[in-house]
Amino acid sequence: MRAVAGIVQSWGWRRVAVIYEEVTLTTAGIFPHLIDALRKINSEVEILLPIPSLPSDNSLIESLEKLKRSQCRVFIVHTSLHLASSIFMEAKNLGMVDKGFVWIATTRITNQIESLNSSMISSMQGLIGIKSYFSHMGKSYQEFHSRFRTLFSKLYPNESNLEPGILALQAYDGAWALAQAMYGTTNRKVEENLKNHVPIISKSGKWLLDRILQSSFKGLTGDFSFVDGYLVPVNIFRLINVVGKSYRELGFWSEGLGFSKGITKGSNYNKSMIIMGNVFWPGGPRSAPMGWKVPTNPIPLKIGVPASSTFREFVNVVDNGAGNEPQVHGFSMDVFKAVRELLPYDMPCEFIPVKGSYDSLIETVQNRTFDAVVGDTSILSYRFKYAEFSQPYSEPGLRILVYDNRRRPPRAWLFKKPFSTLLWVSTAVVNLYNGFVVLVIERNHNQHLRGSVLNQIGIMIWLAFTTLFRSNGDNLHSNLSRMAMVVWLFVALVITSSYIASLTSLLTLGQQTSINVETLKSSNAKVGCDANSYMGKYLEDVLGFKPANIKNISTSEEYHQALMRKEIAAAFLEIPYVKVFLAKHCDGFSTLSQTFKVGGFGFVFPRGSPVLPDISEAILNVSESGKLRELENSMLASHNCSAPENDYDRNILDLSSFWGLFVITLGTSTISLLLFTFHQYWPSSESNQEHQSQHDPSEDEIYMFASEMQHQKHRN
Repeated sequence: MRAVAGIVQSWGWRRVAVIYEEVTLTTAGIFPHLIDALRKINSEVEILLPIPSLPSDNSLIESLEKLKRSQCRVFIVHTSLHLASSIFMEAKNLGMVDKGFVWIATTRITNQIESLNSSMISSMQGLIGIKSYFSHMGKSYQEFHSRFRTLFSKLYPNESNLEPGILALQAYDGAWALAQAMYGTTNRKVEENLKNHVPIISKSGKWLLDRILQSSFKGLTGDFSFVDGYLVPVNIFRLINVVGKSYRELGFWSEGLGFSKGITKGSNYNKSMIIMGNVFWPGGPRSAPMGWKVPTNPIPLKIGVPASSTFREFVNVVDNGAGNEPQVHGFSMDVFKAVRELLPYDMPCEFIPVKGSYDSLIETVQNRTFDAVVGDTSILSYRFKYAEFSQPYSEPGLRILVYDNRRRPPRAWLFKKPFSTLLWVSTAVVNLYNGFVVLVIERNHNQHLRGSVLNQIGIMIWLAFTTLFRSNGDNLHSNLSRMAMVVWLFVALVITSSYIASLTSLLTLGQQTSINVETLKSSNAKVGCDANSYMGKYLEDVLGFKPANIKNISTSEEYHQALMRKEIAAAFLEIPYVKVFLAKHCDGFSTLSQTFKVGGFGFVFPRGSPVLPDISEAILNVSESGKLRELENSMLASHNCSAPENDYDRNILDLSSFWGLFVITLGTSTISLLLFTFHQYWPSSESNQEHQSQHDPSEDEIYMFASEMQHQKHRN
């Protein structure tokens, strides 16, 4: 039966139907092995169809029509050759040996297929059969083959087929084992006793049985021996494909090795029978059938959805009042809708909200209460005991979410954080204006302050910003410029001191305490997790948290409040939940870099569901096309988070902190400039102008730059 399971696995069929002869020994003998072999390849028996050894035509047709109405299209036949002939004849009349159907026959049928006439063979077109293997090359077989043909032709002169079948070989090996048990343990001793008619020593039946069970020799069918009272099964089978008036040999299946086109030394083996080449399927197609039928008038699938999802952005159930069906929205539902649109067939669904834990919801798929579960269901290993999952449609992983309102700006630009942008601009404007006033007042007394426009602009900028770091008061000639400079220096001192104090505060602001799983456990800190999910058990069993320190949380807003109020030190959330939470709450919330490996979200289907491969393929297509990213971005864009002021924002100085000083220095400079203009251009001040015209500017230059000239003299 492992060879049958290998065929099923090769083509990805998830469900099969078994047609068997209603004989107790047959049922007890094969089913445990077949079911176990199929379970190991994640397939299952969907239908068990017992048929009596001598069924009436009506009962046989009724049984086959029931099989035809099902969705399963992979049929394994394990009956006698006579019953199999009737089954295939009726199946052909019902159109069941046609395109889309798969028929697999066990050795009970194919070992005797040579005895079927052409009419029977024509009803088995496309059948894949498993046939017992035996070697034709041994000396013992050649001798037996020659004697068998001679004797058989004498007994049945009208029979055209003189070849010995596997049953004849097995009968010969069985007779030889009995002869060895009765007459001796060696081939020569048995032959001598048989020829001389040595009488059988009277012994009990148990003695004879024990001798038979001790048999161990190389028979015509292979090694002949017993283990625990059972004949050791053969480990090599032939695979045949019925085509035309006979069959063709596809290759071999070997225990522990798989499929191959030959069994000689150096043969290539593979777990898939695709290595054998093309198979002729019922109806003539070369491509492998799907193994199940898409119903023409499908009944809507009953799909369970979680009614109490922690994050309603994924599954949101809206109650439309008594008597009305609830509406289900959310990211998970949008993804499932996009997946259904890519399926090559229609799959109507009925969504039914279910309250309770996610584990209990998944178990409803196992007991067939629901055909599937759609929602933010995590893919976990222990849940595969109940059902199977599609490909994940979300990013896998688990993150730790913490709250700390002291968000630090990038250190590379920390120097500009003490002042707001408006304050920086205002400071620059005030400095430039004061430099302009000093330049206008002093340029009549200093020839170095004259020249081209570009030269005067450069001097103005130099005067504006050097004033913040040095005093030029002793070098100024006019009392007006000195008055403007005094106020200007006072404002510069206040601004500089405030900047240093604010920057120091930012640099020394307390850092976030290092948080990880170990610090949380060692400090007995409380942590939060989803109330209806697996997370509580995961934190307790895997990460080692004490149950008393685990707080179950039911809504996303409850996470927000619990973290802000310090009711929990951290929250453990899956990455899709973290993305949504941070999109809603960006005011001091962040995640740690550590990520725990857990499965993402997937859709749940029964084990062996024929639609599951198509669903997984469609999920990959949705992801690769970019549609999945669009749906996620649309979900996150619905939240417009604006962070409130934090500790760093509160330390920023803005224009309101210094506007009074700016008014004073601007007013003082403006008054000085107006007085200078009035004194310079008023008509009654001609004597002053004459005095100024007789004044030597070089004296002012010497006076203004006396200290620099003195220093230069000392250096020389």
